[in-house]
Amino acid sequence: MMVAPSTPEASLGASATPRHVVVIDDDPQIRQMVADYLGDRDVRVTALAGSRGLEDLLAREAIELLLLDLKLPGEDGIEIARRVRQTCELPIIVLTGRQDEADRVMALELGADDYLTKPFSLRELLARMRAVLRRSRGRESIPELLSKVRLYRFAGWELNVRLRQLRAPDDALIGLTNNDFNLLVAFLAAPQQVLPRDRLIDLSRLHNDEVYDRTIDVQVGRLRRKLEAHGGGELIATERGAGYVFKSSVEVLR
Repeated sequence: MMVAPSTPEASLGASATPRHVVVIDDDPQIRQMVADYLGDRDVRVTALAGSRGLEDLLAREAIELLLLDLKLPGEDGIEIARRVRQTCELPIIVLTGRQDEADRVMALELGADDYLTKPFSLRELLARMRAVLRRSRGRESIPELLSKVRLYRFAGWELNVRLRQLRAPDDALIGLTNNDFNLLVAFLAAPQQVLPRDRLIDLSRLHNDEVYDRTIDVQVGRLRRKLEAHGGGELIATERGAGYVFKSSVEVLR
């Protein structure tokens, strides 16, 4: 399958060290074209025909992004994405010749950050890589977030990060489980932005085979009810098909 040609484009960034990208595709022509294109833009590329050796590579090398074909001989790209996502936060862009929407949706739900349908423009691939990398660099773990903040204030509420205490506008202290606390911090760190369910799952540390979108919905519902009980019913809004938004502005005390 051919990849659409494209015009010259700038590199991924100004870093002196080329980024390392892994391409997994059974088509040698696509592997070579992607590798040549990205290599010309100071991106180090490891091209693989399948997932063999991927685990060892991830353990040894600093990989920044995975380009993954869904249809591989004897392998399921969706299962590869699932295995990678269970062990690390490596950004994944799926490359697929499949036109079935269900396959693309499944790949995204299992942890892929974006997808491109073949044939694709190399210029568009680069643009999507940039966007995914920008988003991934904006992700901080809960410990990283908490190390930088003393207090969050929002709509008359106050969350003392060090004491893990949430105080309502009526001065009541609200009991929070670990998941409640992590979810609330995730929302407060990105107010008035859509947070997809998979991001909330990551931040809540709900990583096991039984965790899917419905689980995070239950967790968000639980937190929402605690806020509602003290006048905070409009703080968390559902964006149908996209995730959740924390509607209030937030003051951060460091």
